[in-house]
Amino acid sequence: MGKSMINKSFNNKEKWMMHKKAVRNGGNMKLLSLGQELKENAYPGRGIVIGKSEDGTKAVAAYFIMGRSSNSRNRIFVEERQGIRTEAFDPSKLEDPSLIIYAPVRVSGGKTIVTNGDQTDTIYDGMERGMTFEQSLRSRRFEPDGPNYTPRISGIMHVEDGKFDYAMSILKSNNGNPDSCSRYTFSYEDPAAGEGRFIHTYMHDGSPLPSFEGEPKLVGIKGDIDEFAEMIWESLNEENKVSLFVRFIDIVSGTYETRILNKNH
Repeated sequence: MGKSMINKSFNNKEKWMMHKKAVRNGGNMKLLSLGQELKENAYPGRGIVIGKSEDGTKAVAAYFIMGRSSNSRNRIFVEERQGIRTEAFDPSKLEDPSLIIYAPVRVSGGKTIVTNGDQTDTIYDGMERGMTFEQSLRSRRFEPDGPNYTPRISGIMHVEDGKFDYAMSILKSNNGNPDSCSRYTFSYEDPAAGEGRFIHTYMHDGSPLPSFEGEPKLVGIKGDIDEFAEMIWESLNEENKVSLFVRFIDIVSGTYETRILNKNH
């Protein structure tokens, strides 16, 4: 498994839960089945997976969105330059574009940015000015959609000179308290083949929706791009799933393949 670095201590509850899991697993995180994680959770919200293909030659990214309201479900992914953006499937039914219309994926050189909101642009602009991934996000907080205060989850992939590493971030309220923003960044160097990390906005369905807790989950990555995309799409809750983006990037050449699946078509 690749090295990981956590740039901020967890609050007491999360730190204790992670400690108990580490003790049970002998200090190592258990490799989870991504398909099973999705099948057992009817509403993880929006999710990001980043890792390395089984054969070790591809950097892998996936991003999915789900929805409970008609406004959230009225969306599709469309390609835009080297990335994607969301747009209304039926513009006449669009109620509120804030928080649901944005560019989830943008590319700058060997860097691919994947997020669940318009912080994609914040990261892109910040890194263009020489800021780091973490520094770029300092100006952002969780989404202002109380009482959920949906976390902003983000990922950055570096594929350059035949090497690949990545980082993930979550900005969330302090246990539902909007007066405090908790910021966590996780960096993964030399990721192992067939492994990835999975972070999503909500632990499960609820009212209010409970924010994701802990380090991004260690999950297996299996198959080629079509097999991987199909596995995710078929594992997502049929009623709530909206769109899926998957990209495999050749670590040596930098060329890539993309798959987009939309429930509305």
